[in-house]
Amino acid sequence: MRVGKLVLVLLLAALTLPGASAIAEVHQPWAGRFDRPQQGFAPANTVLRKGNPGEVGLDAAPIRAAEQFLASWTQNDPATGHPHFSGAVGLLAHDGVIVDQYATGQALRYADAAGTELPADQQVPMRPDTIFDMASISKLFTSIVAMQLVEAGKVDLAAPVARYLPEFATNGKQDVTVQQLLTHTSGLDADPTPSLWQGYADIPARRKAVLDSPLVHPPGTAYLYSDINLMTLGFLVEQLTGSTLDKVVHDRITQPLGMTDTGYNPPASKLPRIAATEYETNPPRGLVRGQVHDENAWALGGVSGHAGVFSTAGDMAILAQTILNGGSYRGARILRPETVRLMLTNYNQAFPGNDHGLGFELDQMFYMGALSSPETAGHTGFTGTTLVIDPLSRSVAILLTNRVHPTRNWGSINLARETWATALARAMAVRPARGSDAWSSEIGNASTATLTTPALQPSGATRVDFDVFVDTETTDPLVLESSADGVTWQPVPLHVAGPGAPDGQVTALSGHGHRSWWRAAAQLPATGRVILRWRYTTDSSYTGRGVSVDGVRITSNNGTLLDAERRPSSLSAVGWERKSR
Repeated sequence: MRVGKLVLVLLLAALTLPGASAIAEVHQPWAGRFDRPQQGFAPANTVLRKGNPGEVGLDAAPIRAAEQFLASWTQNDPATGHPHFSGAVGLLAHDGVIVDQYATGQALRYADAAGTELPADQQVPMRPDTIFDMASISKLFTSIVAMQLVEAGKVDLAAPVARYLPEFATNGKQDVTVQQLLTHTSGLDADPTPSLWQGYADIPARRKAVLDSPLVHPPGTAYLYSDINLMTLGFLVEQLTGSTLDKVVHDRITQPLGMTDTGYNPPASKLPRIAATEYETNPPRGLVRGQVHDENAWALGGVSGHAGVFSTAGDMAILAQTILNGGSYRGARILRPETVRLMLTNYNQAFPGNDHGLGFELDQMFYMGALSSPETAGHTGFTGTTLVIDPLSRSVAILLTNRVHPTRNWGSINLARETWATALARAMAVRPARGSDAWSSEIGNASTATLTTPALQPSGATRVDFDVFVDTETTDPLVLESSADGVTWQPVPLHVAGPGAPDGQVTALSGHGHRSWWRAAAQLPATGRVILRWRYTTDSSYTGRGVSVDGVRITSNNGTLLDAERRPSSLSAVGWERKSR
C-alpha cells in the first residue's frame, strides 16, 4: 500500500509539471485512422498543443514528402525561371495536436514586378509566425460575426438584405436574402465594375457603388462567387452593431480566442514579420507589404467584408479548432454548436460542384485534396492562402503562401494546396479489413494500376467476394474486369454493401467522404477459363486517399479457386502494394 501511495503521489506531482498534460493525454482510439470517420464535434475543451505525428498515430513520411514538395516550389523552375511561390508556411493538426509546422522560402524576396531579387541581406525568410494577407479567407470572419447576429435574433437568414440596408434595394435587389449573400447565390457579379479605387472620390462613394451593384442573375438561380456579397454583408454587420467591421471582428472573434496576430491594417511594429505580396503599378502602390493586397479592400481603407484580414498559421489553427470544437476554444464560445452545424451545411445542392455552407466552402477537392468530403469546410485566398477543416478526422490543414509576390501572373498553386492536405490524409491509416495487410494503390494523376489473378478454371458460375476501400473523385474509378485471353476485358457488375455504398448493381466504384470499407460481390456466368483484374485509373487532376482491396476470395462449383488472404502472392500487382495501414 505504501508503495502504491508513493507511486500515486509521484504521478500527481508529475502532472503538475510543465508539459505533463501532454504526456498524460490519452488520444481517442480513432486517432490516426482515416477509416474511422467521426460524427459530431470534438470535445469543447480541446486545446491545440504541439506534438509529432507519431503521438496521434500518423505516419510522418507523407508529411515529410509534402514539406519537400513545398520547398521545391520555392526554387526557380527551369521552364519559367521563377518559383511557384516565394515562400510558404504550412501547418497540420490532428486530434488537437499540431503535428507539423513548416516554413520554407522567403517572406520578402523581390524588388520589382519583373522578379529582380533583392540582395541576400535584404531578403526576409519565412518563419512559422510569419503574418500573411489572408485575402478571401477574410470572408469567414465576416460570416461568423453575421451568424453571431443571427444567434442574437438581430438577423434573419431568410430576410431580404434591404430590411437591414434599405439602400441595397436598388437595381432590382429587393428580394436578395442574407443567406444568398453567404452562399453566393444572390445573383450579384463577382466584383464591382469599375474597381472601387477608380472613379470614386472617397469611401462613402465607394460604399454606395457596392450597394448600387446590379444583378447579373435572378436571385437564387445561379452560383456566382462574388466579393460584392461579402462586402455587402460587412456593411450589414456595421449597420446593426454600430461599429466598424474590424472592431467587431476583434471584439467578437480574435480577442476572445486569443488570436493576437490576426486583424486588419496590422501595425508597423509587425512589418518585419509580414509576407510581401505584389509589386503594383496599377494602381501605383509599389511593393505591397503590410497593406491589404486586394485593391477594392484597400480603397475601403483596408477593412472590408471580403478581404483585409492578416493572420498567421498558428492563429488560423485556433479558429479552425474552434469550428471543430463546435464554436468554443479555451472556454470562449463565439458560436453555438447548432450555428456551426448550419454554417457547415450545404445550401447549394441545386448547383453541384459548388457546395457551400454559410460562408464556408464545402467539398472542394482542388484544394482540400484527400481530406475532401461533403463535411469538409474551408476557403482559399487570392494571395495564396488555404484553410481546410475536416470534421470527419478532426484535422486541420493550413497552407499560407505569398504566391502573388512579386506578381499574380506566375501561375496557380492549387497543386501545392492539394498536396499539403492530401499529405495529412495519407498520414492517417486505412487499416486492412482482414489480416495484417491489404493491397493498396495511391497512384498519382493520369495513371493506371492493376491487380490481376492468374488464369482460373471454374466449373460453372464464378463468385467473387472482396473488401474494398475507395476514396477517389468520380472520374477516377476502380473497376473489376474479366477476360478469357488477358487481352480483351469486360467490366464485371458488382453489388456493394457498407456505409455510403452505391445502391444496386454497379460496374465502377468511386467516391469520397464515406471513409469506410465496403463488401463487394460479383457473379460471373459459366465461361470456362477466366482472368480477373482490379483496375484503378486516374485522370489528369486530383486524386484522393486512394483505393484498397482485401479479402479476395474466388469460388466456383469446384471449390475455392483463389484465396488471396492466404496467398497474396497469387495476385500480380502493377501500381499496388501490400500495406498494413
